[in-house]
Amino acid sequence: MDEKSSFNMQGPVCPRPIRQWSNVMLGHGSGGKMTEDLIKTVFYPAFSNPILDQGNDAGVFTVGDSPGESRWAVSTDGHIVTPLFFPGGDIGRLAICGSVNDLAMVGARPAWMAANFIMEEGLPMDVVERVAASMKAAAEEAGVLIVAGDTKVAERTKVDKLFITTTAFGRIPNGRQAGGQNARSGDAVLLSGPIGDHGIAVLAARGDLAFEVQVESDIAPLNHLIEAMFNASGQIHVLRDPTRGGLGTTLNEIACQSEVAVLLDEQAIPVRPAVRSACELLGFDPLYVANEGKLVAMVPEEDAERVLKAMRAAPYGGEACRIGEIAEAPQGRVLLRTALGSTRVVTKLSGEMLPRIC
Repeated sequence: MDEKSSFNMQGPVCPRPIRQWSNVMLGHGSGGKMTEDLIKTVFYPAFSNPILDQGNDAGVFTVGDSPGESRWAVSTDGHIVTPLFFPGGDIGRLAICGSVNDLAMVGARPAWMAANFIMEEGLPMDVVERVAASMKAAAEEAGVLIVAGDTKVAERTKVDKLFITTTAFGRIPNGRQAGGQNARSGDAVLLSGPIGDHGIAVLAARGDLAFEVQVESDIAPLNHLIEAMFNASGQIHVLRDPTRGGLGTTLNEIACQSEVAVLLDEQAIPVRPAVRSACELLGFDPLYVANEGKLVAMVPEEDAERVLKAMRAAPYGGEACRIGEIAEAPQGRVLLRTALGSTRVVTKLSGEMLPRIC
């Protein structure tokens, strides 16, 4: 399950909430605190099982009698975005990369995918063809095959143009144990590049801004980058792609799963000038703006420079950097050393910042 909507996040450091909403709200799809509350109080109690309870971006399971030789991962994701096409990407590329990345975050090599298309009556056929062509290109880039699918057509106004659901499978090579529960005190926290590009690009494409901003979405398949990282170190403890809810929410989830503290250096976290300017004008914090082509990793200190070098030489990792470290306490917390020298607590996204972007 991906961090945006995975049925997880339990543990003594981050106790389960009490359900306080009588109806579903937009904020329940934000990937932040409201999403977590929905999952913990409704879906987790209903579906809890050993595979789901792992609480990572994909469920890991074994096939046959040799667990060390037959570990596999599966993940599924729904994709809705307005508009369907935006600078740097579209809903088709988003659908492929989203599921590919969810598998890669547990160390799996994505291999096969299934796709479900829910289309609104009246949707132009050339739009469908354009999306299909984009998905084909993204799948070829990632090295996966779309081997099954389904189509449904809803009456006008019953669905907004096009929704896509994807499910992906991949095998995990022997020795890989990446998971949100594996962060260790002393680990370095690495980031593959600037944050916030996707969320601001989609917002700008809607025409919701009162100013122009030149930002492209960062949508990308990250499995080849992750292969390069594992080639540099077999001890990568945690991998996550900070999508809905942003980097701040993702790091909080890891802190809870591993029962550790994440210590960040604000000045080390890269944000493009255009994204920073847009966030300042809109009152957004870049730490909570969505990404679709970035990853955060926790690796042992002794391997950090070697992994960083490999990331910078790989596709989509050229701007990789170190942004912090893991400490024993305070457990379940993310702390940010600000540019002014003070320290502030980074919490999960509490509501809905940018709807319909993933």
